[in-house]
Amino acid sequence: MKEMYSLPKPTEVELELLRVLWDKNEATVREIYEVINEQRPMGYTTVLKMLQIMTEKGLVERTEFGKAHMYRAAASQDQTQSQMLRDLSDRLFAGSAAQLAMHALAMEPATAEELQEIRRLIQQKKEKR
Repeated sequence: MKEMYSLPKPTEVELELLRVLWDKNEATVREIYEVINEQRPMGYTTVLKMLQIMTEKGLVERTEFGKAHMYRAAASQDQTQSQMLRDLSDRLFAGSAAQLAMHALAMEPATAEELQEIRRLIQQKKEKR
């Protein structure tokens, strides 16, 4: 897995493909194409080209099995989300994770389970002080 500081920023389409790979762990172009096309139309060659670009960028890793290529995400979903949120926090909230969290909570209602998880995280932060 790549270190967080070196992860390239994925585009929206790249994130769609990464979500498939995070769900499946690894997949062929055909498997990714089939999942994506359940959500929206995208050509097979488009999926293939995007995966080639993502391989060059370091977002995915490719292994050859005969004629088939297996793709897997180079970084976990958690690593990618953390880096993207850190970047968003830096650019929009002067690096304040608290401001980012408060803004996010103000935008959308949270479920009881989500609020309980937030309380747990706050408690963990308090205990680390």
